[in-house]
Amino acid sequence: MKTPTYDLEERTATFGEAVIEFCLELPNSAVNTPLINQLVRAVTSVGAIYCEADDAESKKDFRHKIGLCRKEARETKYWLRMIAKAVAAKKTAARLLWGEAKELHLIFLAIVRTTDRNLRAAQAASSSDISH
Repeated sequence: MKTPTYDLEERTATFGEAVIEFCLELPNSAVNTPLINQLVRAVTSVGAIYCEADDAESKKDFRHKIGLCRKEARETKYWLRMIAKAVAAKKTAARLLWGEAKELHLIFLAIVRTTDRNLRAAQAASSSDISH
């Protein structure tokens, strides 16, 4: 059996598109409009910054950008929660999207932790090479 391939760039883009479609269904009001603007900025940043991370110039640059992806995914969760409160009729849809934002946040957190571990190991290896 072939192992499925997970394309995080495609997943973040699809998620961004789903949130945009969700936002287009929301009514405009003095409360909703700023929440919608913040949500769209956060969710589209997740995918855009991931594309930058994929083309990072160094491992440290990659780690920094993945950390930003994690923060934007977490911010997306926050804005979805606020919209769920502001537009009670869309609470169920917002919760479904919140679940995907949570998964992406956890994926980016795991990547950050693995990258940090790998950077520390590489640093330890290079410092032991210097001392010998």
